[in-house]
Amino acid sequence: MRKTDNCTTCEIRLVEEGSVRFPCPKCGEEIGRCQACRVLGNLYECKCGFVGP
Repeated sequence: MRKTDNCTTCEIRLVEEGSVRFPCPKCGEEIGRCQACRVLGNLYECKCGFVGP
């Protein structure tokens, strides 16, 4: 699994408090989420096609 440095949804760098990294539930690839996308519930899509809120 490669470490991601950017939000999977909006591509901003994950440097702010409240940003998270977690494995994709389907394939294990790391997903990055910034605080804004998490709060707004913006969808993300993994390279394997899994889509989550």
